[in-house]
Amino acid sequence: MFESVEQFVKNTKMFRSGEVIGVGFSGGSDSMALLHYLAKKQEDFDIEIVAIHVDHGIRENSYKDADFAKEKAKELGVRFYKFRVDAPKIAKEKNVSLETAARDARYEIFKTLLKKGVVDKIALAHHMQDQAETILMHIFRGSGIAGAKGMEPIRDNIYVRPMLTTSKEEIYDYLNVNQLDYCEDETNFDIAYNRNFIRNVIMKEILTRWPNAIKAIASFGQAVSEDDEYINKNLFADAVIIEGEEVKIPTSYFFFDKAIISRIIFKAFKSIGVTKDIERKHVDMIIDLAKNLENGKKVSLPFDIVAIKEYDYISIINKHKEEVVLNEPFKCGEFDVEGLGKVVVKRVKEFVPQEGVLYIDYRKVPKTASWRFRQDGDVFEKFGGGTKKLKSYLIDKKIPLRTRNILPVLADGNEVYAIAGVEISEKVKVENVPTAYMVEIKRN
Repeated sequence: MFESVEQFVKNTKMFRSGEVIGVGFSGGSDSMALLHYLAKKQEDFDIEIVAIHVDHGIRENSYKDADFAKEKAKELGVRFYKFRVDAPKIAKEKNVSLETAARDARYEIFKTLLKKGVVDKIALAHHMQDQAETILMHIFRGSGIAGAKGMEPIRDNIYVRPMLTTSKEEIYDYLNVNQLDYCEDETNFDIAYNRNFIRNVIMKEILTRWPNAIKAIASFGQAVSEDDEYINKNLFADAVIIEGEEVKIPTSYFFFDKAIISRIIFKAFKSIGVTKDIERKHVDMIIDLAKNLENGKKVSLPFDIVAIKEYDYISIINKHKEEVVLNEPFKCGEFDVEGLGKVVVKRVKEFVPQEGVLYIDYRKVPKTASWRFRQDGDVFEKFGGGTKKLKSYLIDKKIPLRTRNILPVLADGNEVYAIAGVEISEKVKVENVPTAYMVEIKRN
């Protein structure tokens, strides 16, 4: 029984010997079948199963589902973890749909359990019909090839979907043969939710005309995934430059065919952890930014992500990274600058010229000077002479706008004595002294 699941697990090498697998367990038909099956196959797969139940706080009687899930886990002899979140409150605070709030809260719990080492992987009960619905939903939202692939059997080597090629009919057969009862969430029939509308209205109509539609749509998604995987394997290795929590794409790549550059953009987003809600229109916005807009222009994207044209690159970053406050005394030691790296200041006796390394005669620096970010009115006396507005100097040096905003400057009032990683003022240059302060940025 459930041969499709067993074969799929083996073909995808979904589990490793000795792993603890947390099963997302609502108590509904799909998760009931999955938990029961994996609990019975623990010895065969050499894994340990635990049940994870998340009460989203959407229904007044949701505690009954939690009690039911706990009892079933006990019957199967698996550990049970229960969590409760307030999805309606989260949705209101974040101004997102109730579906999105519940999903995000659920995945935050999963991430915590994974981070703490309670489980090694999370098994989700998505099946073939879920896959078909997901593909349609993504297409309707305009997500392009990335969405047309549907859900992955294994995502990030953490989230696994053993039943992704299993039909709903097979699941009901498994429940009947094993005489398993389950609880039904009445919100599954509320077509105010996007997935329920697709399942209970659109898909129901499609199936009256094309009975094999679910399998056909899922097969289409698999074909798209295989083609996309092949193209992605042959993308240019240097097209995506990862620097900590940001990523850069050279503008020269934006003149390749759209099939190539769109995948480079999706790869860039994935490299900084953005794997959902990026649609075709966002890709087009970034391409237009690279090809047609001037340096310094930016476009806003979901999740506080912005794409900025910075000379020969398109930088994709988290907008909140710019909202950093800095006020550090001028002394030996080190401090972190979010989005940039670690600034290290130490006393040295040897002054070996190195790119990005500054040497400062600390005796010439006012005692009231400190490290901060640039401000309106800042001026800077260039090394070798000549005073200039700091803003103009940084533009001349082709420092990107976003980087300008997070570059620490050593200043007293509006007088800037050093720009970390860039240059020192003529006023603090090292001349015939035994020691000086060396300033270096160690990038993330």
